Amino acid sequence: MWSRRQGRLKTLACGVEELRCRRREREAALRKARREQQLVSKRLLREDAPEEAGGQSAAVLLGEAEVQQFLWLAQRGTDEKEREKALVSLRRGLQHPETQQTFIRLEGSMRILVGLLTSNRALLQLEAARCLHELSHSEQSAVAEACLPATSYLLTYLSGHSSDFIELCLYTLGNLIVESEAVRKQLLPQGVVPALAACIQSPHVAVLEALGYALSQLLQAKEAPEKIIPSLLDSSLPQHMLRLMQPGPKLNLGVAVEFAWCLHYIICSQVNNAMLLTHGALPTLAMLLLDLAGAVQRMDDEGLELLVCPVLRCLSNLLTEVPVEAMGEQTELRDERVVAALFILLQFFLQKQPTLLPEGLWLLNNLTAHSPTFCTSLLSLDLIEPLLQLLPLSNVISVLVLTVLCNVVEKGPAYCQRLWPGPLLSCLLNTLVLSDTEVVGQSLELLQLLFLYQPEAAQAFLQQSGLQALERHQEEAQLQDRILALQQTAIHG
Repeated sequence: MWSRRQGRLKTLACGVEELRCRRREREAALRKARREQQLVSKRLLREDAPEEAGGQSAAVLLGEAEVQQFLWLAQRGTDEKEREKALVSLRRGLQHPETQQTFIRLEGSMRILVGLLTSNRALLQLEAARCLHELSHSEQSAVAEACLPATSYLLTYLSGHSSDFIELCLYTLGNLIVESEAVRKQLLPQGVVPALAACIQSPHVAVLEALGYALSQLLQAKEAPEKIIPSLLDSSLPQHMLRLMQPGPKLNLGVAVEFAWCLHYIICSQVNNAMLLTHGALPTLAMLLLDLAGAVQRMDDEGLELLVCPVLRCLSNLLTEVPVEAMGEQTELRDERVVAALFILLQFFLQKQPTLLPEGLWLLNNLTAHSPTFCTSLLSLDLIEPLLQLLPLSNVISVLVLTVLCNVVEKGPAYCQRLWPGPLLSCLLNTLVLSDTEVVGQSLELLQLLFLYQPEAAQAFLQQSGLQALERHQEEAQLQDRILALQQTAIHG
């Protein structure tokens, strides 16, 4: 009897350890994939006057002679109104890709535009900045690099007094940053990080949102972990970013979305996540998660998915940085309301944003991986059955659901007794007939753990023709060892 129990315990230890290694490998691969999945985009800020909003404001293809003429008029027109009108016409032309190419080929064109940008005429400055903004939206890196002479001035104007002008400069810089490494190389020694940090205390929501956009573009650069994020973490930006993500009446959705993505890129870089934990990133994100779930319950969910996605990713990644022994010290993460909130969001995703279901399940996996408290919450809140209902949705979702269930089962016999008897076994029998080897493999691991802790479940498995369900996978090399181990456990106990 003693030797048999020893053997069983040894088998269990190997199985649990193997499961943990496999899960960590999957999570590492997933984090890497998400880190490399750039959200690179460009923003176009156009605020044409009502009289320009008709067909006349559409992009106009300008020839070389017309570009030269508008530049000449903008520089030497008889009065400011004529000069401004020439810049407006040039701006409309620069909305056309071919006009952009014509412009950058013309010798002295950028010098003239920068001269107008730095003039002491506010209206001419604004129109010159709008012309640069149109150029920054180009998909051609050569166009972005042609704007290099203007970047130092754009940075300087971030400390100006006009919120509209600052917003325009931020979006223009954000567009240029993402397009060209040459632009980033020039901006870094020019002090782009301190300049952006100075903007975060602006009282203007539009400026803060534009700042978040520019910063997120900068943080996605391949050189960000080595050359950008360390200096950013040494600034006041992280504390202010977390402040702007605090739930409450002052929370602005657009601003919070931008800075949540910024935080995501910083966390994924793994440069110094301990600092973010020290600044209270986990409690801020946990409380924001509760707030988002409350918004769903109030049916106030317009645009909610834009913020939920980065918040879930930030929490999931940060949890991997918290030592196992320190999990219990995180007061906000001992609250079962976090699990309840997550399931409210999962139901919301199921109805309106199914593509976000894996994000929520990945967080649930990280919450339950090392925490008996969260596993207990799943059971006490009767959330196992709603979790099982997600199994048929897709293979990706099935694997994540099964992994969460493995997290619960591996906590020991007391947890298995809450799962058996119940609907778990019949659901697992259904997954065994699927062709996806990852889903089947995860099902086998879950069954192996369940049988070791709860032998009665093995007997029910045999009575329900479980072994026959395994036969279809006998020829699959990557499953053979696990099938053999499960068969032996089910038959011999």
